Amino acid sequence: MTTFTVYFAGDLFDHKHLAGNELLAGAVDRRSGGRYACVLPQDLEQATERMVDIRNQDLMQVMACDLGLFNFDGTDLDSGTVVEFMLAKMLDIPSVLLRSDFRASGDQEREGDDWNLMCSFYPRTKKVQFNAMAWYQETRRDGGQGDGTDGGQGDGTDGGQGDGAPADNWSDRLYGRIAEAIIEALDEVRTEPSAFGGDEARISAVYAWAARFPGSGFDAACGPGFVEKTIAEKRRKGLL
Repeated sequence: MTTFTVYFAGDLFDHKHLAGNELLAGAVDRRSGGRYACVLPQDLEQATERMVDIRNQDLMQVMACDLGLFNFDGTDLDSGTVVEFMLAKMLDIPSVLLRSDFRASGDQEREGDDWNLMCSFYPRTKKVQFNAMAWYQETRRDGGQGDGTDGGQGDGTDGGQGDGAPADNWSDRLYGRIAEAIIEALDEVRTEPSAFGGDEARISAVYAWAARFPGSGFDAACGPGFVEKTIAEKRRKGLL
């Protein structure tokens, strides 16, 4: 089985962001049976506290990963996530945009996306959008139901209670439901044809430029052979 790495971009500034990112990434990994392995920037070890090194490490992961998952919650999108999304689109990386925020926002009128129009209309991009409050309440109302395979009562190996005590693993079911929607979108977007159209010279040129234009030591951080290895790995997985 081929495992595809997924760069998981989003806010990571408080406990809700950090815990939510971790729970959802884990659910995607498990529900996909290992087909998708999420890479969380918050879990990357930092050899230094220099801000530019943190930036460079995250951008390297965007380039190296096979797909991208970008959290587009908020009345205004997280600026760091937008930068990472733009780099992914420059490299034609298949991407999924996730929005659970039920608040209407953006400048696209009623029929458009709930964010700034400059972040819409890109190829190889799918949207997963739902009302987080509605899904949360639905899951809470269904608490304790199930056969143990999705967080209900079971033998204790999956979060259930093996002694027959009530098991209210609503968070497992909620994140499992979100993960299933994301996996479906990832499956769809990675099978779309690449905008590069098999043009090897263009692929090499674009990836080489992506390793240079950030400046501030980014090309040195990538190191020799990084671009070539990244291209070869994505070609092997049928993404280029």
